[in-house]
Amino acid sequence: MKKIALYVFAILFLLAGVTHFVLEPFFTRAMPDWVPFRPVIVYISGIMEIVLAIGLMRKRTRRKAGVLIAIFLVLIFPVNIYMALVPEQYSVPAYALWLRLPLQFVLIWWVLKVRKID
Repeated sequence: MKKIALYVFAILFLLAGVTHFVLEPFFTRAMPDWVPFRPVIVYISGIMEIVLAIGLMRKRTRRKAGVLIAIFLVLIFPVNIYMALVPEQYSVPAYALWLRLPLQFVLIWWVLKVRKID
């Protein structure tokens, strides 16, 4: 069951990275206008998510990748807050944007748990 939790997380994180390329305009709008190079940041974060997801799947790099994913999730939390504060800019219900905030902590807990699986 633990391995399943590990690979489910890794696949979800990998797919999240891929969506940065498929839905780049959405992710670009998720950041405030004053942030420079927003599309570039979207692509870089997508690459990071893909690389970290692959690292999480590999036993040799799992522990470091898990910590880096947790740090990444903390670093992108302000974007989630921004989105919740301006829900009219998105085609997502406002309640979903607010529910996403505590979900971020669940994801951090999850990845810190599964990174320890051998």
